[in-house]
Amino acid sequence: MLVQQILKSKETEGVLTIRPDARVTEAIALLSERRIGSLVVSADGAAVDGILSERDIVREIGRRGPDCLAETVGQMMTRNIVTCAMSDTADEVLGMMTTGRFRHLPVIEAGRMIGLISIGDVVKARLSELAMEKDALEGMIMGH
Repeated sequence: MLVQQILKSKETEGVLTIRPDARVTEAIALLSERRIGSLVVSADGAAVDGILSERDIVREIGRRGPDCLAETVGQMMTRNIVTCAMSDTADEVLGMMTTGRFRHLPVIEAGRMIGLISIGDVVKARLSELAMEKDALEGMIMGH
């Protein structure tokens, strides 16, 4: 299964972004309100400047205490972002996420962000693919 197919199967379109000059407290409110695990940081809504995840926030609170919540998103975000393309496979993406130990991956096409996939999206797609393969094999065995 390709990233392109995974994006099409997602319930929501587009990517929720936050500006790098927003406060971390604003990001926390958005994460909580939307019940999501990360935000893409983008000054223009198309280029990926970084990602701010729940893990980033918890790590910094643990390291520096709650005062870091007054910082800007740009000060706390992860800057070195791995991205994927529409033509990447689910297995390639899972490999990237496992190796990098992250759960969200921006999808880039022609230098612009066109989507965001999570490890949950990829696992759901793989499970669906495996179920279809199982059904096809059972059909072959049963002569359907």
